[in-house]
Amino acid sequence: MKKFRKVLDGLTTSSPVNPGGSPACGSAAGTPSTAPTPRELEIQETLMSEHFQICKTVRHGFPYQPTALAFDPVQKILAIGTRSGGVRLLGRPGVDCHCQHESGAAVLQLQFLINEGALVTACADDTLHLWNLRQRRPAILHSLKFNRERITFCHLPFQSKWLYVGTERGNTHIVNIESFILSGYVIMWNKAIELSTKTHPGPVVHLSDSPKDEGKLLIGFESGTIVMWDLRAKRSDFRIYYDEAIHSVSWHHEGRQFMCSHSDGSLSMWNLRNTAKPFQVTFPHDFKLKQYFQRIEGTFNVKTNSEAFVVFSGGLSYDKAGRRPTLTIMHGKAITVLEMDYPIVDFLVLCETPYLNEVQEPYAVVVLLEKDFVVVDLTQSNFPIFENAYPMDIHESPVTCTAYFADCPPDIIPVLYSIGAKHKKTGYSHKEWPVGGGTWMVGSQTYPEIIITGHADGSIKFWDATAITLQMLYKLKTSKVFEKPKSGDVGRSAELVEEDPYAIQMISWCPQSRIFCVVGISAHVILYRFSKHDANTTITSLEVRLQCEMEDVISPSDTENTPCFSDPSGLSPQPQPPSPRSNTPDSVRDSIPCLKVKDRMIRMPPGYQAELVVQLLWVDGEPPQQITSLDLNSAYGLLALGNCNGLVVVDYLQKTVLLCMSTLELYGSADPLQRLTRSPRKNRQSTSGLTELSDNQVSLDLERSKSPTSDHVNGHCTSPTSQPCPTGRARVPGGPEGPRLARRGPGRPPFRKAQSAACMEVSLPVSSLTEESRENSFSRSRSSSVSSIDRETKEAVTTLQFVESYGRKSDTLPMPCLWVGTSLGLVLIIPMSIPMDEQERQEDPVTVAPTGTVLMLKGSVLRFAFLDCGGALINSPYEVWRDQHAPDDPDRPRKRKLVNFSPSSSQEASGDGHLAVVCSERQAKVFFMPSQACLYVHNITESSFVLRADVVSVCNSVCLACFCANGHIMTLSLPSLRPLLDVSYLPLTDMRIARTFCFTNGGQALYLCSPTEIQRITYSQEMCDNLQEMLGELFTPIETPEAQNRGFLKGFFGGNAQTFDREELFGEAAAGKASRSLAQHIPGQGGMEGMKAAAGGVVGELARARIALDERGQRLGELEERTALMMTSAETFSKHAHELMLKCKDKKWYQF
Repeated sequence: MKKFRKVLDGLTTSSPVNPGGSPACGSAAGTPSTAPTPRELEIQETLMSEHFQICKTVRHGFPYQPTALAFDPVQKILAIGTRSGGVRLLGRPGVDCHCQHESGAAVLQLQFLINEGALVTACADDTLHLWNLRQRRPAILHSLKFNRERITFCHLPFQSKWLYVGTERGNTHIVNIESFILSGYVIMWNKAIELSTKTHPGPVVHLSDSPKDEGKLLIGFESGTIVMWDLRAKRSDFRIYYDEAIHSVSWHHEGRQFMCSHSDGSLSMWNLRNTAKPFQVTFPHDFKLKQYFQRIEGTFNVKTNSEAFVVFSGGLSYDKAGRRPTLTIMHGKAITVLEMDYPIVDFLVLCETPYLNEVQEPYAVVVLLEKDFVVVDLTQSNFPIFENAYPMDIHESPVTCTAYFADCPPDIIPVLYSIGAKHKKTGYSHKEWPVGGGTWMVGSQTYPEIIITGHADGSIKFWDATAITLQMLYKLKTSKVFEKPKSGDVGRSAELVEEDPYAIQMISWCPQSRIFCVVGISAHVILYRFSKHDANTTITSLEVRLQCEMEDVISPSDTENTPCFSDPSGLSPQPQPPSPRSNTPDSVRDSIPCLKVKDRMIRMPPGYQAELVVQLLWVDGEPPQQITSLDLNSAYGLLALGNCNGLVVVDYLQKTVLLCMSTLELYGSADPLQRLTRSPRKNRQSTSGLTELSDNQVSLDLERSKSPTSDHVNGHCTSPTSQPCPTGRARVPGGPEGPRLARRGPGRPPFRKAQSAACMEVSLPVSSLTEESRENSFSRSRSSSVSSIDRETKEAVTTLQFVESYGRKSDTLPMPCLWVGTSLGLVLIIPMSIPMDEQERQEDPVTVAPTGTVLMLKGSVLRFAFLDCGGALINSPYEVWRDQHAPDDPDRPRKRKLVNFSPSSSQEASGDGHLAVVCSERQAKVFFMPSQACLYVHNITESSFVLRADVVSVCNSVCLACFCANGHIMTLSLPSLRPLLDVSYLPLTDMRIARTFCFTNGGQALYLCSPTEIQRITYSQEMCDNLQEMLGELFTPIETPEAQNRGFLKGFFGGNAQTFDREELFGEAAAGKASRSLAQHIPGQGGMEGMKAAAGGVVGELARARIALDERGQRLGELEERTALMMTSAETFSKHAHELMLKCKDKKWYQF
């Protein structure tokens, strides 16, 4: 237990706190400041370093850059290999496991040990790995590294422990799966082909044993050569030389025929009775031009009473531009061509039986595409696809931002699911999902979790992330709020964001009130309300002119000879009607938004319905700066947003703008940097409305010395219900628009194209740096929320939060406040007066009065949080959700129900003050309010900077979690800021991770580990201990199906497959040992990892301790036995020596 006592006793120390709130000596971690607090604080901190541990939990989404595919027909487990060395194992929903090769080499091929709970992977670094799947966290048991040859193809027969490995040199080696050691039996390429052949046959591209005789191995070479090798006789039965290159081979189940696919788009069928030439050559897609064939896999002559199936990919000509990848299904004489959205990587035909010599009954085709995963139902004539059981469409549009909410209200997930289910696609197969292996049970310690992803096309997806699963709940398209650009009319933002003008940058969601707010890249904010009923409404649009007038940050001495003009009337000039768009020069494009909001009545379906759009306007031919911070509060009915030019506060209940000020003007006379503004720039325009360039330029220049709202001279602004606000106005339907800008104003970085989170910038652009260096480095201390802002001349609003707090030191009771953090490390507190009565709230103005209160930190401010005097987290007030479009009930009128928003509750909770936690890029501080005394300060990092910081609940307490640009994840105790965890989790950070990393309650976090995958992690020791119970089991004990009895006649005429003992041929006794220099065996850690995985938590610790004691006792016993043997040996030696001495005692030297 740790207590903190700060008593007002009039004592002073040698390290006073400066007026800005930053201690003079604050370099030590968790250093208490010297300022006393108004009361005695007794806060017990329960979190210790033992409560934290970093561990990956589960990965969601489509495997990035897939390369290989495999399926276990008995266990019904699917495996997907990737170019980065990852392996994804999929079963029934909930059974989803990701494995990673440490080398990071691409996975070339996958081979299941069918129904054995093991998997063989062949990687691009010419290494074979054997994975143990009989544990929840698979691990490598053995590895075999080839030193002199490159692996090109592998084949493992069913129920065999010998793996055939083909190489680039054309040789075929054989590996013992149990020991992972090479056999001395090798099929050399020069022995496989005829001696008279003058050319090398090329790499091995196919290996398979004959369904009729396991002692015959079919070897396919890239050049078109096919060899049937007799393993017993060690010679070839026949050789086929074909003119076209071979891509794949497929056997008939009776073992008498096989089919080959070739590079010219042809299929050749061969009969073992006559291998001189193919008995049939077909061109399924008959084109005269050169064609390319990718792969074939199929079964033909499936049954006597059914027609054959032949499935292949490719085979189409190159002549047509824009031709889509296809999968062709030939069923009898019918040919069905399925067009795919992406190129086909691999596909598999799923059959019930694992025996290749039995009648094959295909029921599905698994198709692995470059960016999608499709399963086709072969049992229905129209070949429908199955509805995907996994979240493979996260990347349907590139992910640009994420949000993670744990411990949500329990009713929100069913409501979102019911709404989203109405918009699901139809036409899927009604059969059960064919990949149903493994077992998974929902754990006892589960709570509702929701992940929200924002995308480049403006769409929002809500995902149910409860119990380490991920399921799509609801999809929202924000682009529907705006008008589509007309044909022939280039969009106003085309030169700014190109094809992604609706890309989502930030998300703010209040689960209790179900109010949702998004920030788009075109400097717009959309506010949504949730309703279970459809509605016909008009979207309100507010257009805000937010422009900073500061030319430069200068010292007071520089302004001695610089006149500062002010607007004597205190009001902006009246707007003047603009000229038509076609006649307005591009250089003076002004007071128009980037996108046009629909101004007509719109029918909105149930779900989230747009209510308000706030757009920043162009100013003097320069585009609005992107929004860098956002917060909303449902109890206050307020929305705040900020960028590098200033701050805007919107009353979304009254649909008005309350405050629109530059950041510098918010300080008033309390600016700690003592900055002044230069005289206004030339050719500036009016501050509000749609205006054109005036001839009287001098008068305008005199009036443009201050921010758009000149009412803010005294730091006070009232709601525009009684007086129209000059900075924000309701959008005029059909109003004239400015021209399309052909050039951009100086000093204003244009909007960049909306990129996915995989490549969005985090560090600020620097003119001396190249584009490549900006994309790949964190060289400058910059926050991800202030991208594209020059901090030397701009002070951006980087974080905002509404809360019940104290705006002034003299306040005795908390009141609604807005905390504002900037990129210069300054914190402002803006108190507000909000009417309490519901009717008054709709009619009376809300007063916003900046007080000039300033706190200071190092680096850009990232996060605010507030604790009561007991150390508990203070939640912001919120409004309980009510459906505004529900039918009226006269007995139960709908009224606003507010939580944590009343003088009595606020006084009880925080009447004696509260603690404010402020975290910046480099520093964290804890202030006591209302005295604003800095209690604790901790310098988080000196060499790097914090990208993400959140105050989260862990183990019934709270802590500050930080993610740094150097890949470190840290947690600090609250309020003492004592370091609890500091782990270098990510060795190399990139922009994608920086843009999407976020913490949540319960010790969880997530980030986009690839453009298509979400990685969830935990930093809680408790969750790490319970992770084994949460994960699914990949292996389920299933009895291997028995082989069919083919009958006497088929057996008599050679229909039965012949078996032989491979051990006799490939074992060390018969084949000898392989050369040690050919391959190197590397033992894995699968057994030890399995033991560690099975023994998790306290029971595991006890088990490990017991094992250690047993091992120690065993070693002690062995030592005791060896000691006894040594003593016996010593006694025997002494006895024999004594006898020898007595025997030789009386002898002379010449008697020896």
